[in-house]
Amino acid sequence: MEFIVEIWLRGDNHATSTTIAPVAREPRAWTDADVVAVLEGMLRTLERAKHPETAADRPIALRGFSWIVSPFEAGGVVIALELTLGAVVAGPFDVPERELTAAITRVMAAQRAATSAVH
Repeated sequence: MEFIVEIWLRGDNHATSTTIAPVAREPRAWTDADVVAVLEGMLRTLERAKHPETAADRPIALRGFSWIVSPFEAGGVVIALELTLGAVVAGPFDVPERELTAAITRVMAAQRAATSAVH
């Protein structure tokens, strides 16, 4: 599935758009793994906008950013991520806001649990 991503880098006065396709399923059928892939795709797109030489498979950690799922005026919802580097917004997606919010909350909590374990 392809979707539009809007990118705003801190210090720039304009936004850029691109299309990414990190998952095959439609949003209403996303698994937690799909949600992770979407978030990672958004973060990679933001990173490559600032640093084009960045490897496409660079490891991504789902932490250190703010996120929100918001209604889109023309229908559906968007995912917005904000980092010190800038912001990235993806969508709109045809899925209930509460379902996507719950899925992102779940994957973010799993990521925190996995990275905070002491070995």
